[in-house]
Amino acid sequence: MPLFLTALPLWASGLLLVALPTVVAMTGTILVRRWLGHDYLLNNNEIAGFKFATVGVIYAVLLAFAVIVVWEKFSDAETAVVEEAGAAATVYRLIAGPEPERAAARAALGDYLKLAINRDWPAMAVGRESREATAALSDLYAAVLRIPVDGPKQQEISAEVLKELDKITEARRTRLHLATGIVPGVIWLVLFCGAALTVGFTLFFGSKNLAAQVAMTGILSVLVFGGLLAIISIDRPFTGTTSVGSEPLQTVIEDFAG
Repeated sequence: MPLFLTALPLWASGLLLVALPTVVAMTGTILVRRWLGHDYLLNNNEIAGFKFATVGVIYAVLLAFAVIVVWEKFSDAETAVVEEAGAAATVYRLIAGPEPERAAARAALGDYLKLAINRDWPAMAVGRESREATAALSDLYAAVLRIPVDGPKQQEISAEVLKELDKITEARRTRLHLATGIVPGVIWLVLFCGAALTVGFTLFFGSKNLAAQVAMTGILSVLVFGGLLAIISIDRPFTGTTSVGSEPLQTVIEDFAG
């Protein structure tokens, strides 16, 4: 379900996850009032208010924790892409030269970046990885290792190139891992059940002003499910409207690939 909601346009996810539950909660408040009556619900206000404060705090802490963790991981995904692009640009500079082996290595790096953009990104949108991009990365390593190493200076450059290639590999593995989703299934279960229980708890209250109670229930529902929408929107950093793009890699291609 989170992948389904993440892949939808933001307005559609908002309708399903925020607007619809809010309408249900507000309608439920009216129906419960008509079914049980104000006097019956009024008796619950004192004890229900105390318990609702506890329920609200517990869920608020859980929701805030989930938002913070997901946002940090989303930032990690952005950082990984930038680091991958930076390492690729460094490799381009270090393997510059007229030798055929260096030209082949630059071509292999360009092929990898193009496949990362054209194959990895669409695959990551559904939580997968591109085998073509993986093979291109292996070809890049092979092309770099074929560059002749003559003298201490070239040995140092070669070691630095391999170090930057390792950074590319690590950054790619990071984004592929984050593309599968950040929040575990059990946490999703707790978040959705907690949201339903927290909003549903308002049905135990009885206010003389029904319109005010319905409005307060709607406001609470928007806040709770709006928090869930924020989590779902960035849970998969490479899926949906709010996603990490491949622009840093594209910039490297434009700047160095010939």
